[in-house]
Amino acid sequence: MLSKRMIRWSVGAVMLSAGLLAGAQTTVVAVSPVAEAAKANWEYGVLFQGGVGLEERTNFSFLLAGAHLGRVLTPELGTGLLKGNFEYAVEVFPLWQSYTPKFPRLNCPTGATVASQCRETTTGGTYRGVSITPIILRWNLTHGERFMPWVQAAGGMLYTTRKYPGVGDLDPTDPTQTGPAADTSVWNFTPQGGIGAHYFIKPKRSVDMSVNAVHISSASLGDKNPGVNVSLQMSVGYSWWK
Repeated sequence: MLSKRMIRWSVGAVMLSAGLLAGAQTTVVAVSPVAEAAKANWEYGVLFQGGVGLEERTNFSFLLAGAHLGRVLTPELGTGLLKGNFEYAVEVFPLWQSYTPKFPRLNCPTGATVASQCRETTTGGTYRGVSITPIILRWNLTHGERFMPWVQAAGGMLYTTRKYPGVGDLDPTDPTQTGPAADTSVWNFTPQGGIGAHYFIKPKRSVDMSVNAVHISSASLGDKNPGVNVSLQMSVGYSWWK
């Protein structure tokens, strides 16, 4: 038979072990990846974006690749589903391409009075350039555990190596409406708005998805401003939170 001393030692050891285990459990606090990201100061990311034109530009398509840099400016504000923080961000796309149909146009020398004095060429096709969005105002919704949705409004600029988009002849019989008088601009503006979400695959690492409606317009910097009234562009990316 066990002695009373051994029984007391055994009971004491069990109680001590239980106390240590309970203490250890109370010190381990599960923090969701979204909660950790909500306390971060910076977001760094890479993203790929593609899309199509809408309305009269359904035969336009887009391909972009670039980087995102965001600065979280506020702590978490509000409660419930709208709880979140405010982020200011910049995106740069060194790769910007737009694929458009080709169509004929006349290039007329200065002083031409009849179409026969003009040379027929083509315009449209693939356009290449660089895009920067220096103003991104984003609200991150931080009520979840792994999903962090967001909404944003943004404005940017686009430079293309040739005037975008291409404009055909308004009236092939009138040289004053062809050639240089029918050009657009290598500079365009890109006001936009969108929604998206970060999915955290581990703390401070997220896969990102978004949909943006982008308007492209030269603001009449060129002779003509046909622009792209609405394009729908979807992106996928990866972010680091510091």
